[in-house]
Amino acid sequence: MGNFLAGKVVAVTGAGRGIGRAVALACAHEGAKVVVNDYGVSMEGGEPRSGIAEGVVKEIVAEGGSAVAVADDVSTMAGGQRIVDTALAEYGRLDGVVCVAGILRERMLFNMSEEEWDPVVATHLKGTFTVFRAAAAVMRKQKSGTLIGFTSGNHQGSVAQANYASAKGGIISLVRSAALGLNKYGVTANCVAPVARTRMSANVPMELAEMGEPEDVAPMVVYLLSDQAKEQEITGQVYTVAGPKIAVWAQPRELRSAYADGAWTPESIAESLPGGVGQDPMPMLGKLKEMAEAAARKDRPNA
Repeated sequence: MGNFLAGKVVAVTGAGRGIGRAVALACAHEGAKVVVNDYGVSMEGGEPRSGIAEGVVKEIVAEGGSAVAVADDVSTMAGGQRIVDTALAEYGRLDGVVCVAGILRERMLFNMSEEEWDPVVATHLKGTFTVFRAAAAVMRKQKSGTLIGFTSGNHQGSVAQANYASAKGGIISLVRSAALGLNKYGVTANCVAPVARTRMSANVPMELAEMGEPEDVAPMVVYLLSDQAKEQEITGQVYTVAGPKIAVWAQPRELRSAYADGAWTPESIAESLPGGVGQDPMPMLGKLKEMAEAAARKDRPNA
């Protein structure tokens, strides 16, 4: 066992499988006491099973660590609160939360139903909020703590995952808002955008050239939870982890501007915008043809 997180209490959602499980195990290995949350659902969000979280707890305990399972639904306020309350009841404090829980329901925007939109946004975005909300109240009083959200490269946009992409973009904005609002209380907030082999990545219809394993993501999360990251004032950031690669995403900022002599008209904008303010091209647009061809072949290169 290591000691990078010695004495800390960390709650991890979606910790029964994949990246969440790898994070929970890594935190425990580095000395943290872990609240393992997983509703135990299928990738689409159905068939909940409490044994998924309990299995990870058994792994941690078998290695000499300390952990407790919570099989609650993070998309409810009560579920998020119970995760935090369990940490306080079992260990007396909460130093970090890591929100990995998510589901996927793919559909083109013009075919997407409310039943396909709402659960995805609820699990990813609201599920991050419910845990952040409960944890932030505790961390504010402690004057310390770390919030970690999980986003995806799909926050740039997605062909058939408008629900997922919207939720992941929202998580980034939530993290940045938390970083600003909680900074004076000694609480940090960051995002991780993993590229790893999971149940979700197996269905991406094009090869992800830079992709690692769930275990590759865990060290970055452990670092962000650590005192070292707090001392270096790491907050409000989005980091990609893809196998041996880590990268930081740019903060939103204005690129170019133009001013009218008086008021703008549609005609003056049409004349000035293309050669002046211009555009910021979408990187994903260049990949659409390749993705469409791969999807037509039913390729699953990441399986």
